[in-house]
Amino acid sequence: MGRADLLLYLSMSLVAFAVYSFLRVLLQKNQDAQALSWASGNEPIVSKSPVINLARPMVHQFTIQHAVKIKNAGYRKKIEKLLLHAGLSRELNVDEFIGIQILFGVFFPGLLAIGNFTMQLEFPWAVIIIFAALGWMLPKIYAQGEKTKREKSVRADLPFFADLLALSTEAGLDFISSLQRIADKAENSPLADEFHIVLKDIKLGASRADALKGMMSRLDIMEITSFVAVIIDADATGASISQVLKDQSVQIRLERFVRAEKAGAQASQLMLIPMMFFIMPAVLIVVLGPVALQFLSGGNN
Repeated sequence: MGRADLLLYLSMSLVAFAVYSFLRVLLQKNQDAQALSWASGNEPIVSKSPVINLARPMVHQFTIQHAVKIKNAGYRKKIEKLLLHAGLSRELNVDEFIGIQILFGVFFPGLLAIGNFTMQLEFPWAVIIIFAALGWMLPKIYAQGEKTKREKSVRADLPFFADLLALSTEAGLDFISSLQRIADKAENSPLADEFHIVLKDIKLGASRADALKGMMSRLDIMEITSFVAVIIDADATGASISQVLKDQSVQIRLERFVRAEKAGAQASQLMLIPMMFFIMPAVLIVVLGPVALQFLSGGNN
């Protein structure tokens, strides 16, 4: 048996093993609650991302045993904070997130490198390295995008929710009942989901201030921090909660208007860059081109 035949049999065996392992992970019904549970014993909710739902069984099959060995406290704290602010803390824990990073950044590129060596696929090694770096960063990019979308949604909903809370409290409802009614009526709103968590914490025995501070730490948005602070201060001083909510709604809208003006001013400055490099050269060519051609043709004559 020659060297070429040996490499062929080895590559076919690796491909067969990879296909078998991949199909086994996809088709198996994972009933191990301990493997898919948090430290609290609760199973994570189904993610709205099909990539996470597809990757989670493969993570528990191949990479989570390596993820738990990463003990860097600063890095794990950073990932935990990112998941919390992105609203993914009920979908993924830190070990699973790092496991997805290893899966996309190490495991898949490693299989590609093995195939490149054994099957002579002729992929440039630079492509494999770039693919590995992008795979490692992809979970962070997704979490940052979810965090940005979550912040935009909360900032857009907060003035409206504050007005509804003020109207409800003026109509005779207490703050908790108003919060419950708004959270039940709102749909597809991260802020409404946070209100549900606040109400759940209060039912479990947390004080109103502690439950609101928990929402403040989960969102980490300046407007929410101010909103929670004025409500806690109103509770402490006995001020009218409806008037406080009205004033806060006006303040939030004013801050949003100021941000819009600032973004508009920045956009007008950014427009100068394409104008200088694309529009102005085209205008100069149209205006001065005929003069230059006439000058050149006259000079040749």
